[in-house]
Amino acid sequence: MSLFLRLGAEERVKEAAAMVCWALRRVGLARAHLARKASGVCRGHEHQPLGPRPAAPGAPGSAVELLGKSYPQDDYSNLTRKVLSKVGRNLHNQPQHPLWLLKERVKQHFYAQYPGRAGTPLFSVYDDLSPVVTTWQNFDSLLIPADHPSRKKGDNYFLNATHMLRAHTSAHQWDLLRAGLDAFLVVGDVYRRDQIDAQHYPVFHQLEAVRLFSRHQLFAGIKDGENLQLFEQSSRSAHKQETHTLEATKLVEFDLKQTLTRLMTHIFGDGLDVRWVDCYFPFTHPSFEMEINFHGEWLEVLGCGVMEQQLVNSAGAQDRMGWAFGLGLERLAMILYDIPDIRLFWSQDERFLKQFRVPDINQKVTFQPLSKYPAVINDISFWLPRENYTENDFYDLVRTIGGDLVEKVDLIDKFEHPKRGKCGADCYIETRIRLQ
Repeated sequence: MSLFLRLGAEERVKEAAAMVCWALRRVGLARAHLARKASGVCRGHEHQPLGPRPAAPGAPGSAVELLGKSYPQDDYSNLTRKVLSKVGRNLHNQPQHPLWLLKERVKQHFYAQYPGRAGTPLFSVYDDLSPVVTTWQNFDSLLIPADHPSRKKGDNYFLNATHMLRAHTSAHQWDLLRAGLDAFLVVGDVYRRDQIDAQHYPVFHQLEAVRLFSRHQLFAGIKDGENLQLFEQSSRSAHKQETHTLEATKLVEFDLKQTLTRLMTHIFGDGLDVRWVDCYFPFTHPSFEMEINFHGEWLEVLGCGVMEQQLVNSAGAQDRMGWAFGLGLERLAMILYDIPDIRLFWSQDERFLKQFRVPDINQKVTFQPLSKYPAVINDISFWLPRENYTENDFYDLVRTIGGDLVEKVDLIDKFEHPKRGKCGADCYIETRIRLQ
């Protein structure tokens, strides 16, 4: 797999690459053997642990201490030291950080465009909610089926079987609706186990919005609106839910798309070409992805849709229907500021941060590269267990050892021993990766 290592000097790059190669060889061997028999001895050689490690998941009395609370570990616990170190950083709340700039631009737009009663903002903003949620909040409250692939342990960070780091800001939707809110923005850090490249990182930031409408609000100003209804009992189609009237669905969809078109125009400027792609989300129907044409290229920027009425009803808002959307702040900021690598958002290098200290949050900023040094390439190979292993396990190991030196990981070759490959769960597959 390819690890692009970019540092301030070529000597440090070579040194770091050698360190990562050495560590990955040791961890790869140790991890493969542990998966087979949980032993510290591999082919007759003892492997000492690479620095301090937390107690093994499920060990009696072991717990994860996070944000002032203690969470007992079990077989689901899979947080790494690397990910734990990011909790509480809250980049979106650090003044003059590029993610903060973008969040403030979105807030500014919603405050100006959608005033509420007595001139106060219609949309409430929540940007400091705890990233620790229950699995019910993250999945069940959003109607995500029990067998949905997004629930996999290999794709999420669990503190234990009942608590996790949120995989999306939608985990707070139900609670805020239950509290009686009908228009709000939620901004926060979210956590997903993922591949290693310039576009993916185990922690990123989302901005979510929800708006509900009563019958009076939705049909106000519509000719013969007093005769129109939000709800009916019919059948579900590609265009609407079984409990929604087609008229209500089309009006909510129109308001959603108009809201998002105005937002993207505010961020990227007038004359922006937009298109909508039908898609599927468990918590909205119909659902769409919004794409914008930026510098001649179509880019997907967010997902959205008409909220599932079952979700809205369960939160106590049975007399209303609405829309929701969610976007990734890093993705938008990378497009807007021409930032080529998602790792840069975590940089504390003054050369990066000072580029975004601007007097006006709407001021145009174009990122200037920090380093002129080329990539360093190294290949390594090691044995992997046949079972109880996912690619994301390896990505977490790489990030824990290589840190933010690692830009990209690519599998370039795989070898299965012709004899060992037939002996069951204790067999190993040799994998060759490239550190670049």
